[in-house]
Amino acid sequence: MNYGKSLTVRPVRNGRGVVALRAFSPGDLICRIRGRIVTPRTVWGYWKTDPRRGANCYRYDTELYLDPEGEIGAFANHSCNPNSRLVRTAGGLQLRALKKITAGREVTHDYSTQLGADDVWTMKCNCGERNCRRVVANIARLPAAVVSRYRKLEAIPAFIMATLQGVE
Repeated sequence: MNYGKSLTVRPVRNGRGVVALRAFSPGDLICRIRGRIVTPRTVWGYWKTDPRRGANCYRYDTELYLDPEGEIGAFANHSCNPNSRLVRTAGGLQLRALKKITAGREVTHDYSTQLGADDVWTMKCNCGERNCRRVVANIARLPAAVVSRYRKLEAIPAFIMATLQGVE
């Protein structure tokens, strides 16, 4: 399934993922992550009836999530060595390139950058990167060097960073 001339969804290492059909340079807009803004209660409901849908929701701010069901965002996979980052805008979320992405490469982001210190969700990681952390968990469980690098790249939203206050 193609999304314009830039992206497709196809089989990748971990199920189906977003794959670049053209090259992207650092900072480039890859795509907009569209969906419905929902409450935590709605997301918890998904976990009971459709866990995959619950896992695909993006934290949008301190109390709301974006449900990308039926959109390309539902296929954006995690990597401990991501090539893109999520950026929140007034109209939703965007995936932007962190580094050069060549045609044919999977577009990935680090799920931990969307998980506040107050989030309890975890996932076994199977990204295959040399620096794989083996577990995807909240921002408080990331190594300090990774948090520092992501902050410099502006890959962690301010509302996620704010959840670290008071966490030792």
